[in-house]
Amino acid sequence: MKLSEPHYIPTPKLNTPMHYTVFVKQTILRLLWVLAGASIALALALHVVRPTDSTLLLASLGGSTLFLFGLTTFPPTQPRALFGGHLMSAFIGVICYQLFGDATWVMVIAVLITIAVLILTKTVHPPAGANPLIMISAHAGFVDIWTHVFVGVLVLALTTYLWSRLGIGQVRYPVSWNQKSPPTDQWGIWH
Repeated sequence: MKLSEPHYIPTPKLNTPMHYTVFVKQTILRLLWVLAGASIALALALHVVRPTDSTLLLASLGGSTLFLFGLTTFPPTQPRALFGGHLMSAFIGVICYQLFGDATWVMVIAVLITIAVLILTKTVHPPAGANPLIMISAHAGFVDIWTHVFVGVLVLALTTYLWSRLGIGQVRYPVSWNQKSPPTDQWGIWH
């Protein structure tokens, strides 16, 4: 990782037992702060968008919560990837379901299209990769993209934005509104 990358956070040197004790206490406090924020964000999102017909529509929000609170500075967590990834992948899932139904081959094609679109648009957000499967399995319609996916992601993003400004920690979300994910053209197994 390079120092110029926005998600680089140096690890402290633990020379003495005292440094180690301080490091452990800080890590525990940081973890508790992250877990508190994540629980509030996810509870709010689930409360606001809880669908009566299929809770499956909310599955990828759990993964996004992990990214937002645990990997706050990483490119896939920034708004471009968070919103773009979720909305495009949900849209692809709904389109594929509406055109071809819910067969296994439709799910596979929908995920493959999603992978290509998210990489080419640089809006890769890994939890959003599940959205085509979720939308097809739930037999979701276009309205669900806005009432469940968009609203749920918006609640998570706003809660993360506020939580990152409340107290402990030096990182503020978002680090960059338009951060590309992946940040370079060097993606996949072939470089």
